[in-house]
Amino acid sequence: MATSVKMDDDTKSRLERLQAEIRLETGARVTQQEILARLVEYAIESKADLIDSFREKRVPISDTERESFHEGMVSSGTTTNEDDIDDVLYG
Repeated sequence: MATSVKMDDDTKSRLERLQAEIRLETGARVTQQEILARLVEYAIESKADLIDSFREKRVPISDTERESFHEGMVSSGTTTNEDDIDDVLYG
């Protein structure tokens, strides 16, 4: 049973171009439904990548922001190890 999928004009146009490229490259006529089914198969195989593509993108900070952050850091001259941290946190 086929169900319609709503998409904007730009997406529809890109799907049509992809369909045309597949026909030119392979000589095979494929439907847009077949292309979408194949894309879903690939997306399921790389599900983590697909999910990550919907996460908020983080833009690297500028050099000025990075320098500003590091200006607030000072070295105490003391080497700290995990045991020192545990003593401070847990007593």
